[in-house]
Amino acid sequence: MAALFPRRNARRRNPRIFRDRPNYLNVLTEQEIQRKYRLSKTQIYTVHELIKDDISPQCNRSHPLSSMTKLLITLQFLAKSEFYSEGGMTHGVSRSSVCKSIWQVLKALDRRLNTVVFPTSERELVQVKQKIFGIAGIPNVIGAVDCTHIAMLAPREREDIYVCRKGYHSINVQAVVDANMRFTNIVAKWPGSTHDSVIFDNCSLKDWLVDGSKGWLLGDSGYGLKPYLLTPKLNPMSRAEIAFNLAHSRSRMVVERAFGLLKSRFRCLHKTGGYLQFSPQKIALVVTVCAKLHNLCLSDGFLDIDDIDVEDDDDDVQLPLENPDLNALRARALLIERFH
Repeated sequence: MAALFPRRNARRRNPRIFRDRPNYLNVLTEQEIQRKYRLSKTQIYTVHELIKDDISPQCNRSHPLSSMTKLLITLQFLAKSEFYSEGGMTHGVSRSSVCKSIWQVLKALDRRLNTVVFPTSERELVQVKQKIFGIAGIPNVIGAVDCTHIAMLAPREREDIYVCRKGYHSINVQAVVDANMRFTNIVAKWPGSTHDSVIFDNCSLKDWLVDGSKGWLLGDSGYGLKPYLLTPKLNPMSRAEIAFNLAHSRSRMVVERAFGLLKSRFRCLHKTGGYLQFSPQKIALVVTVCAKLHNLCLSDGFLDIDDIDVEDDDDDVQLPLENPDLNALRARALLIERFH
């Protein structure tokens, strides 16, 4: 019957109107780009070229987001820790599209960007040792290790184990850093209540270092003294012990400065940017990608940003869980003699 008597006043569908999405790389100055996205314009194009095949739309229906727009949305979130709605308004997309874009880009960056690499060759280890020796004169050091807490909302499961010693929920992230504040190893999967030494004892890097022939990592007094892990002298008495502790502190400071720089560059990791409202697995992905982007910036010599305030928020030190290794005690005593 409908075919015999068509409706004369059938409503005609209005055509969809798609607004142009701005490409801020063509509008903002270089300084404004760095403030907004924490990467230089050249670095953004480099990263985009690396991941564009993974994040490009599969079709052109319904005016899909370009790969560059997805990348800029993600970088803005990492840099400013803005709500999805704010990032959407900036780039002219919906809140749900912002959410999908961020996780698609983060997974692509984690897969394609390989900038966190621990030195393993003899030549690389010698270069690292020379640079760290130049800080305060401690020889045979291949990096500094420490942990930092990334604040988060209480997870749905096993909420109690994520409460750190400072009283808030967090992920405890371990990192090893060289003299240039580059991350050479990162572990971002442990609940906030986990002791720093427990994280180190269960990481794959420890298995590689365990014979003690590669060199020392510098750790604070929360770690146990090992043939491969050099800690400061507790209760120093002699002039040599005090001088050694000072040299140890100066050399190990690179890891605390690296954490401060990382959190200042990517405010989503800092408590002032708000607690991350994701699952622990997603927070681990965010931290890992931020560390990789941090190393990319250092590789290109991009370090200085006006509003970066390098500081360490983990100033309290845990007590070690185990007694020091006897062989390591003798090795440290010989090393302390160099500081007479």
